[in-house]
Amino acid sequence: MTSHVRIRRAYDAPERIDGYRVLVDRLWPRGLSKEELPYDAWKKDLAPSPALRKWFGHKAENWEQFRDSYQTELRAPEQIERMKALIAAAKKAGQRTITLVYAAKDAEHNHALILADELNRHYR
Repeated sequence: MTSHVRIRRAYDAPERIDGYRVLVDRLWPRGLSKEELPYDAWKKDLAPSPALRKWFGHKAENWEQFRDSYQTELRAPEQIERMKALIAAAKKAGQRTITLVYAAKDAEHNHALILADELNRHYR
């Protein structure tokens, strides 16, 4: 299956291949102004719920349960509609690639990885 969704830290320089850049954190990245962060949309509602985010606390030992819980949140009908709307917005903007922008330090244990997998499931 072709991946149409990439992920990139908010603090990394954008690349030409990023396509439609979407901030997917519920909170704005620390130390960056809105002018400093190139993004096309901010989709707070696709981030983990506040309770789940706080419980996870970016602790690798909580990763498995966090992943399962966040996937459950993303598979709710309203979240599926939000993901489909995001894909449609990127296509309308003439972009086939969506880059999810996140602020977490840990590149192996963050919600953008899970969201990218779910978005790729809905990409047509």
